Amino acid sequence: MKNLDRRTFIKQGGVIATVFALPLSFNPSIENKEMTEKKHFDVIIIGGSYAGLATAMALGRALRNVLIIDSGKPCNRQTPHSHNFLTQDGKTPKEISLIAKQQVLAYNTITFFDGFGTKGLKTKNGFEVQTESGDTFSATKLVFATGIKDIMLSIIGFSECWGISVLHCPYCHGYEVKNEKTGILGNGENGFEFSKLISNWTKDLTLFTNGASTLTIEQIARLEKHDIKIVEKEIEELEHINGNLKKIIFKDGTKTSIKAIYTRLPFEQNCSISEQLGCELTEDGYLKVDAFQKTTTKGVFACGDNVTRMRTVANAIAMGTTTGMTVNKELVEESF
Repeated sequence: MKNLDRRTFIKQGGVIATVFALPLSFNPSIENKEMTEKKHFDVIIIGGSYAGLATAMALGRALRNVLIIDSGKPCNRQTPHSHNFLTQDGKTPKEISLIAKQQVLAYNTITFFDGFGTKGLKTKNGFEVQTESGDTFSATKLVFATGIKDIMLSIIGFSECWGISVLHCPYCHGYEVKNEKTGILGNGENGFEFSKLISNWTKDLTLFTNGASTLTIEQIARLEKHDIKIVEKEIEELEHINGNLKKIIFKDGTKTSIKAIYTRLPFEQNCSISEQLGCELTEDGYLKVDAFQKTTTKGVFACGDNVTRMRTVANAIAMGTTTGMTVNKELVEESF
């Protein structure tokens, strides 16, 4: 073998080191490998964020052939840091997802497809799923880990601040804005209950009803007793810098400084396939599941934000692991 000079050795060594340092590929052309040859799987998981990846890992470790279909748009993509998740506290959602995806794709029975599922139907052998690109795949079991789609309020700057300084969960983000000037955007029972909860993190708290208050006399008295202010002015704009709140601008032209706002948004299911397959929803709009993550449609499971108000990374992963084990057990029972 020809001897390499020092410069060539360093150069080639650097290339090799770079290859090993790169994360497992997010390149669709690599992730979608063998899609043309392999069309049927034991399980299709629609949604490749925390719940979907946790489901896939449990199934991969159970030697199941799994396809994950994901479009790469998780609902927390604007959130700068993830908290209240042991071993990962303070990391970005993207960092956590990247590590999770690397670990899941290490199981050779798991395949990832970069796309968005649009159509689904029940077949005699299970289910068939079609993607936006026209690709069609089938599986014996189907899992929805599709999350939900938050419906943004028509306030200037609101969507830019969502997940950064306009927050949904104090357990995920409250510590970082503790004792700061904080607002609740809500009204009636919802606004009252949220104000009670957030008062644990700050005493400088204001409930912004964004119009006439629907609070009861008793609720108003209890809020005032705890020095929680109530502002009924309609909001025109959230003034911010890169999603970080500075001021609330009201429609009457007045302003007030603010550090963070908590609110609960209306939402809809992020994927319509569950509806196409007849999966029932709860009164709140979540997919209805039992304790084993089974939906009301036989052979279909769901986990993550699409089934619960508990929107935390830890909870999504726990549900995903449960789902993977349950799906595998059902496959075993049906084939034994």
